[in-house]
Amino acid sequence: MNHPDTRAARVRHPTPTEDNIRELVYAFYDRVRADTLLGPVFDGALAGRWDEHLPKMCRFWSSLVLGSKSYRGNVQQAHEPVPGIEPKHFSHWLYLFLDTVQAHYEPAAAVQFMEPALRIAQSLQLSRFGWDYTIPPEQQSLLDTIAPRRHPAGQGHDLPERPAGEPFPARIVGRSMDQDEAV
Repeated sequence: MNHPDTRAARVRHPTPTEDNIRELVYAFYDRVRADTLLGPVFDGALAGRWDEHLPKMCRFWSSLVLGSKSYRGNVQQAHEPVPGIEPKHFSHWLYLFLDTVQAHYEPAAAVQFMEPALRIAQSLQLSRFGWDYTIPPEQQSLLDTIAPRRHPAGQGHDLPERPAGEPFPARIVGRSMDQDEAV
């Protein structure tokens, strides 16, 4: 039986607000929970803690998109203990998230979610799979389209050479240059 796509009939929001971010988060995680690939991973990791997780995700996206600063946590650390995560999980998570964002927001507002989602996914992938992991070309292309690089390669902003398989140095993510120099 074919179900009409009710998302197409929904009015998309022109700007993010606390209320519509909550709507987005709950709609997205409804899709995750029903998804055959992601549902078991999330259910295993959250084990009955969905009521705790969803408000945390609302605070997370509100902090990123609205600058509310209501989220306190470490994204890298929160995702480290999740066993069995493979590249296909990241790609599928991104697909579901970006699709849900596009269904809920007009394009200018949607980009406010897409850029951080792509950057976070990239950071988590490098952290999980190592410096030599190649970000999928379609994911990198989408990020480059949404947020073109500010510093072209070869102009002093390249990453340092790292041995193959060396983990991403997550401890420096989010630190200012001043903090790095003081260490």
